Amino acid sequence: MNAPDRYERFVVPEGTKKVSFEKDTKIMNAASFTIEREDHTIGNILRMQLHRDPNVHFAGYKLPHPLQYKIIVRIHTASQSSPTQAYTQAINDLDKELENLKQAFECELS
Repeated sequence: MNAPDRYERFVVPEGTKKVSFEKDTKIMNAASFTIEREDHTIGNILRMQLHRDPNVHFAGYKLPHPLQYKIIVRIHTASQSSPTQAYTQAINDLDKELENLKQAFECELS
């Protein structure tokens, strides 16, 4: 079979950054973040969290190709915020939300 090994979907190769940033040269306050070894699961929840931010005008993601294990998240923000700030805030908010969910499950199981 021509499919890549399963571990290639999750293990970031040596010398490759997990997240890379590229500023948009045509639109002010817009940028793309390439996240290696992630798929629709992370892309969709990150996009939805970014939509909760009132300073975010646009947030979307795409998988360039089914056999490339990366997503590209595109963010366009208002002038009082930057795409990097919105991305960092969304990641921090998701981290807190998932920690609360984990604690709720642990309380139910106890």
